[in-house]
Amino acid sequence: MYQKYGKRLLDIAASVIALILLSPLMLWLAWKIKKNLGSPVIFSQIRPGKNNKLFRLYKFRSMTDAKDQDGNLLPDDERMIDFGRKLRATSLDELPELWNILKGDMSLVGPRPQLVRDMVFFTEEEMHRQDITPGLTGLAQISGRNNIDWKERFAYDLKYIENINLLEDLRIIWRTIFKVSKQEDIATDGMETSEDYGDWLLRQKLVTKSDYQQKQQVANELLREWQEIHGV
Repeated sequence: MYQKYGKRLLDIAASVIALILLSPLMLWLAWKIKKNLGSPVIFSQIRPGKNNKLFRLYKFRSMTDAKDQDGNLLPDDERMIDFGRKLRATSLDELPELWNILKGDMSLVGPRPQLVRDMVFFTEEEMHRQDITPGLTGLAQISGRNNIDWKERFAYDLKYIENINLLEDLRIIWRTIFKVSKQEDIATDGMETSEDYGDWLLRQKLVTKSDYQQKQQVANELLREWQEIHGV
């Protein structure tokens, strides 16, 4: 009953209340981002949601658009400034995802929506994390977030979907607030941002270079198809 009806009601009520109460903070953050990083204030990215349906996820922008002489974006560590690091450390860059929750693209609690280029590397078992609506936070996020390896993260995601209930969701939300307040496990140790799943598999020699490139082509094709359908 909770998974079918209560979870969505909780998402709607919580996201509406949060958007109203946090609107002054979000407006202030938008002003600060425009001042420090320029426009656009909102960063959006296509992510796979429930049943692999792609949607546009919204975040506050935290990096510059600095490019090299060929017009390619510079690596994350070269585009991240102190303001962006603070924004990520406090997880305030995630606040626009409340709109995704209100729309139904996301839930308060569930497996984090990964990149399309991550999804194409999922095993058959890992693909079951796509059976439910992705979340703003989840069991993996309170169990190590970006400082546990990908296989552990997905194991926590699969464990969560085995028994979805109100008490567990409330526990995860409470633990998330605690971890965010302590600014724990924001990025992978030694990296500005979390390493992509495919890159991690390649670095661990769990996929070949050829397979890696083929999967990336599949991801690019999925994104192109979505963009054509939505006229982007």
